[in-house]
Amino acid sequence: MNIRSLTRGDGVVIGAAALLFIASFLDFYSATGIDMPGAWDTDAYGLVLPSIFLLGFIAAGLLIAGRFQPESRKVAGLPLPAWGTVLAIAAAWSSLWALITIPSRLDLGPGCIIAFLAALALAGVAVAGAKVPALAGALMPEPRPAAPAPYGAQPQPGAGYGYPGGQQQTPYGSTPQPVPPYGGTPTPAPAPQDATPAPAADFTPFWFAVPVARPLFPEDGSPTPIAELAPGTWYLAVDQRGPATLIAQTQDGRRGVLNDTSGIQRG
Repeated sequence: MNIRSLTRGDGVVIGAAALLFIASFLDFYSATGIDMPGAWDTDAYGLVLPSIFLLGFIAAGLLIAGRFQPESRKVAGLPLPAWGTVLAIAAAWSSLWALITIPSRLDLGPGCIIAFLAALALAGVAVAGAKVPALAGALMPEPRPAAPAPYGAQPQPGAGYGYPGGQQQTPYGSTPQPVPPYGGTPTPAPAPQDATPAPAADFTPFWFAVPVARPLFPEDGSPTPIAELAPGTWYLAVDQRGPATLIAQTQDGRRGVLNDTSGIQRG
C-alpha cells in the first residue's frame, strides 16, 4: 500500500466520510422544546441510517480501497471505484429526499444538512474527480530527486580547483608545456597513443511517474508482473528497449520492463 498514490480527490472523499460520521451524532431533525436523537436511533428515523450514512461510509471505503487494488480486480464484473460511485450517488439521493420530506412539526437539524453536503461532495468527487485537474493531482507529492548524471558525462564547470581560468593540474610524470608568448598560439600536446575515448552514452537515466497503475514485468520476458507502478510515485528509468519500452527501477531496487509508457511524466 503506497499512501502517495492518493489524490486530492481521495482526500475530499476521506473528509466527506469524516463529516458524515460527525453528522450521524447530531440532531437529524429538530423540534422546539424536544431533544431529538441522532441518526443512530433507528426507532426515530427508520432507514435514514442505512440509506444515507452507512451507504456513504461504504462508498468512501470502496473508492479509497480501489486506489490500492489492480484495475483487473473486479466484483460482479465492476471494479471497486464503480461500486463506490453507485453507492455515493445513492447516499446523496437519499439525503436529498430527507431534506425535502421533512415530517410535520419538525425542522431541519444540523445532522440532516451536514449529511446532505457531505454526501453531495462524496458523489461529486466519485463521478467527476478524475476529470478535474485540481482533484487528480497527488495528495502528498513526492519530492523530485535530482536526475543522476549520465554515464561518461563531464562535470559542469564551476568554482574550485581546475575550473576554467583557475590553476590547472598537471598529471604526475608529464612534461609541463611552455607558456606561449602573449598573442601566440599554444602548441597542443600530443595525445597518448594508448588513450581510449570514453564511450558515448546512448540513454540518459531519468525519473518518471505513471498516470495510472501499470504492471512491471521481468526482464527475462516472463508474463507475470514483479511489481505495479503506482501514480504519484517517482521511478527511475535506467534503460530503454525500443521506442516505447523502458527498463524501470522501483524504490526497493527491483528492475523490470515497463511496456506501456504512454502519458508518463518525466521528472
